[in-house]
Amino acid sequence: MWRVPRQLCVRVARGGKLSGPRHRPAAFMSTLLINQAQYAWLKELGLREENEGVYNGSWGGRGEVPAPKRGEVVRQIGDALREKIQILGNLVSLEMGKILVEGVGEVQEYVDVCDYAVGLSRMIGGPILPSERPGHALIEQWNPVGLVGIITAFNFPVAVYGWNNAIAMICGNVCLWKGAPTTSLISVAVTKIIAKVLEDNKLPGAICSLTCGGADIGTAMAKDERVNLLSFTGSTQVGRQVALMVQERFGRSLLELGGNNAIIAFEDADLSLVVPSVLFAAVGTAGQRCTTARRLFLHESIHDEVVNRLKKAYAQIRVGNPWDSDVLYGPLHTKQAVSMFLAAVEDAKKEGGTVVYGGKVMDRPGNYVEPTVVTGLAHNASIAHTETFAPILYVFKFKNEEEVFAWNNEVKQGLSSSIFTKDLGRIFRWLGPKGSDCGIVNVNIPTSGAEIGGAFGGEKHTGGGRESGSDAWKQYMRRSTCTINYSKDLPLAQGIKFQ
Repeated sequence: MWRVPRQLCVRVARGGKLSGPRHRPAAFMSTLLINQAQYAWLKELGLREENEGVYNGSWGGRGEVPAPKRGEVVRQIGDALREKIQILGNLVSLEMGKILVEGVGEVQEYVDVCDYAVGLSRMIGGPILPSERPGHALIEQWNPVGLVGIITAFNFPVAVYGWNNAIAMICGNVCLWKGAPTTSLISVAVTKIIAKVLEDNKLPGAICSLTCGGADIGTAMAKDERVNLLSFTGSTQVGRQVALMVQERFGRSLLELGGNNAIIAFEDADLSLVVPSVLFAAVGTAGQRCTTARRLFLHESIHDEVVNRLKKAYAQIRVGNPWDSDVLYGPLHTKQAVSMFLAAVEDAKKEGGTVVYGGKVMDRPGNYVEPTVVTGLAHNASIAHTETFAPILYVFKFKNEEEVFAWNNEVKQGLSSSIFTKDLGRIFRWLGPKGSDCGIVNVNIPTSGAEIGGAFGGEKHTGGGRESGSDAWKQYMRRSTCTINYSKDLPLAQGIKFQ
């Protein structure tokens, strides 16, 4: 069922506008994107100078809505997103900076999760278990946790919310979303689309509420006991603080944190697969994915050839305006990211690394940096064990399987990993208990580009949370073990006699 809490304070409210005070100077209003001719399309997403929230001052939604009916609402949300997919993709590209095809693909991912969730809405539930007592039934009952707080990051401002929102909704929860402060237009636009679908179904738009703000809002959500589950996507450093605050009140947290992902290419690897896979994993989204490949381990027999091929491939990357259809590489999200890129390159040099490609800021407007390849570092170099959200690839030589599997696992994060080989025995050793310790373990494909049908997440300092597919839905529900006596006797478990 959907139950909307009575007194939850939501920042985005009809009584208070997103953009602040009601009366703005004319000069200020003219600088808003919505009033500039080239961005007039923003109005097609329902965006205005001041945007009303979905909370109307009273909380409703007291009725029970069966899971398949919830699935039908989610199906309609997916259809509404489909209708706006191109224009939403434009906004993702504009506000985040990723290339247009990735922006559209991100909205498509939300649509795909909606489709997945519709089917799931008729399948969630627990087993009927055999009872040792005659005349007794033992079942698992799954119920909504209640309110799911969702804090998302700038790099996937639509998709990550979609993973959480669609699954949480079919499980019967209400959602409170805090998007990244630097991608607030996307958050508002998506919330407007969802609210309309809910209201068209005579349900409160506040089932999926939005709050805009910074770290203070996230802290309030983490500490508030009314937030039954808090899903946080972001850095390991902040995730640790979130986990402590939520655990202090014995709440639930779902953490999707950093990754220091590796690709391993053995001597029998198909290099026609290796090079484009590394290119996409290391350079895609300008190195700003949590699954971006940051370490590349090459068998010593193929090291030089692969590095040379990569340098040629990097030189052909089409750089430019993310809205241009033929561009593959856009800017970093912020000036701070550029500074972090430069600092990491300098640290790599100090630790003995050689920049064989890139390493500099591009001479063009915007936060553009050169995709960078560094060789010559030790596998345990400090900088190689530090996640830098930028397109820097550290390349290493290895001699044998045992050492490179250990090198893959020696970093604190455990998100994504991939090997390239034709050896079946090696593949299954990689997938087994002595292989990769990551949550995503691939063979002959990049570290990036996970499908929605599998559970997404990682181990160790990546947080341990799982979102999207498989049985990730269980994190959005609470489980009860129920024993029902339908007999006239009262036998006790374990054969205990209490007479």
